[in-house]
Amino acid sequence: MPDNNSHNSTDKQIETDGGVAGQPGQAHRDTDYLSAEINLLNPSTPFMRDHLRVIWTGFMAWLVLVFGPVLATIVAPDVMTSEMPVIEFPLHYFLVAFCAPSGALVLSAWYARKRDQLDAKYGIDHSEPTGTAGSAEDATATDGGVDQ
Repeated sequence: MPDNNSHNSTDKQIETDGGVAGQPGQAHRDTDYLSAEINLLNPSTPFMRDHLRVIWTGFMAWLVLVFGPVLATIVAPDVMTSEMPVIEFPLHYFLVAFCAPSGALVLSAWYARKRDQLDAKYGIDHSEPTGTAGSAEDATATDGGVDQ
């Protein structure tokens, strides 16, 4: 999508269609967010509430993955600092060095899947429209502008 904000008032603005969206996406597009008060902890739309729930769930899981081994080492240092029988590393080192990064990858895949489910639930379609634009002139023509 072209940049419509060139900071030059003499430039002609390119009209775009804004992508493909279903009815919930259209209602979201019609909302004037610049003059509306938005509370990030109590969103006004169902999509934003569901998305915030996914974000907080992922954040809590991340907290457990990252800080769980550290807190467990403080609570039970004998168990966490003992060497594991097969790889001969301390348990806390293994959990922090291997499980935390692996858990971050799993959380990333989980978030992508949940976000796709939310998009499907609310009718948001991110697929490209037919005919991709290569330049500003092509974008104007495909968006319904006048081809000059």
